[in-house]
Amino acid sequence: MLTEFLRDQCFTTAWFGLMAFVWFGWAQEDPPPRRRVWLGAGSVLGVVVAVGFGVLTAMNWDRPSALEGDYGWFGALVAAEVVAAGGGCLALARRGAGRWMAWWVALVVAAHFWPLALLLGDAGVAVVGVVQAIALVAVVPRLRGGATTTSRAAGPIMGGTLLLSALIGALLTLPAL
Repeated sequence: MLTEFLRDQCFTTAWFGLMAFVWFGWAQEDPPPRRRVWLGAGSVLGVVVAVGFGVLTAMNWDRPSALEGDYGWFGALVAAEVVAAGGGCLALARRGAGRWMAWWVALVVAAHFWPLALLLGDAGVAVVGVVQAIALVAVVPRLRGGATTTSRAAGPIMGGTLLLSALIGALLTLPAL
């Protein structure tokens, strides 16, 4: 991403790698056979990035963070994201529309990147959220007509954008170490 804070850069790269693993995993709920190997490969690569940059985060923990003095706001943002995702999923389940849960959670995650980018001072995080939101909205017509889970579309969108962002973050970070 695009922050001047090395610790934040390492953490964001590690976190995006971990979340790529999670989203590619969710996409494996109901994948077309031709995508299975790619989803598995994306999961593995996400874990590799997460572990490597998790170690680098720990090694740079004493460095400054854009969140210093704003940890309360960060916690409030994460709490709002969890409430929005969980509340939306509960509403979807009650309406018998549980197949939309993955799409809803993905949209909430994408939207939370916008205020997170402000807290981190990292425009790259906002770009990721914008790209994700556009892609998620674009697949709605295709999802409306089917009966498959929305994880089939939302998982690769989220996993792919997060993994690509993590790899870009890794390329930007490694020379600074």
